[in-house]
Amino acid sequence: MRTVVMGAGRSGLAAARFFAAQGRPVVLTDSRPEPDPALELDLAKAGIPGVWGDHPFALLDDCTELILSPGIPRTHPFVAEALARGVAVIGEVEVAHRVIRNRNDGSRVVAVTGTNGKSTTTDLTAHLLTSAGILAQACGNLGTPVLEAAQAAVGATVFVVELSSYQLESTQAFHAEGAAFLNLTPDHLARHGTMETYRKTKLRVFDGQSSADLRVVPVAHPEWWSDAPGDGHVAGFGWSPCEAWCDAAGDLHLHDTRLLSRSELLILGDHNVENALAASLLAHHAGAAPEAIRAGLKTYPGLAHRIAFCGEKNGVRAYNDSKGTNVDATLTAIRALPGPLVLLLGGTDKGASYEPLREAMQGKLRRLVLLGEAIPNLLRDLRDLPHHVVPAFDEAVGVALSLAQPGDQVLLSPACASFDQFDNFEQRGERFESLVRAWSQS
Repeated sequence: MRTVVMGAGRSGLAAARFFAAQGRPVVLTDSRPEPDPALELDLAKAGIPGVWGDHPFALLDDCTELILSPGIPRTHPFVAEALARGVAVIGEVEVAHRVIRNRNDGSRVVAVTGTNGKSTTTDLTAHLLTSAGILAQACGNLGTPVLEAAQAAVGATVFVVELSSYQLESTQAFHAEGAAFLNLTPDHLARHGTMETYRKTKLRVFDGQSSADLRVVPVAHPEWWSDAPGDGHVAGFGWSPCEAWCDAAGDLHLHDTRLLSRSELLILGDHNVENALAASLLAHHAGAAPEAIRAGLKTYPGLAHRIAFCGEKNGVRAYNDSKGTNVDATLTAIRALPGPLVLLLGGTDKGASYEPLREAMQGKLRRLVLLGEAIPNLLRDLRDLPHHVVPAFDEAVGVALSLAQPGDQVLLSPACASFDQFDNFEQRGERFESLVRAWSQS
């Protein structure tokens, strides 16, 4: 009897290596024609056979479990065949959950899902716990597979897990002592089909919760979560009095304690106030005192490439939001900064209209700098706004910095993918920060 791991991404490889290390028969299958030489050697050393280019049904003979990578839908013919044969189909997160529970050392799980803000809230929650002297590890969808984190941790740990809807599709016994559902906007509908299916999938983050567990939810939108599974007690966050809220004066409160003014946060924007409130509730439930949470909120710098301050000169401040790879993300960044803005837009076009950016920029736009392959479509939608067209990235950044006046913000939030000039958004953001450093030191 063997385990089949489908998908040789990071989570699939973590699962395959785990089973091989346990001495359990495992085979890895991936649609790529062949692995790169380094991976092939690594798998051979680990004793993991691979089947490449196809997923033959014969792999399911004598298969007890199929470990499914999150990028592969459960409607895939190979997965459908496994289900028809009665093979259990789970994900790496479910395997990791077993490992965490088998530790029997007091380790706990805190989970975060939602359409937007998952990574920041996950990372911030771990930061708040660490500030309180509690051993915590951020993992899951934002980078480190949960299984890798569970194997590497020493001693009782709070595993703060970012979960996408794709990962939640393949959980079974997974249970989080604290879980947050941040928000809901249309996304991944090609995979889920309808918003209702997408919503219900997200709500699986609350599966298995008892009355001792915590359900963190946006108080303004009970229609998103009022039918959630599990019995976790509800803690709301938002902009009106509840368990964690921000008042009209901009003060953040946790239960009966004032934490700090939003002006003391290093992360900007209403969305990050909400992320901070949700993270505070999760951290408090996991044992952090309000004083430690307050200190942690004041020192959290934010994730890289997400409206990250990266330099200042002569009253001009530069922000890297290279993670703003779609129009909605760029809208969030524009709204987070007071302006005036010199905004860098462009890269690989994703087919969406840029018209929605107009309203957010009204009254705060100094100049657009349009770059990359998306220039024709950007001009189609925004030609009448003050702009410069500078196709090459480095030159565009230089122009943007030269156009800014004291008090302005230069914002890289491209509303586009990076693949015209870079391998990924991280590489694009790192190049922007390098150029800003050189500018600020000149």
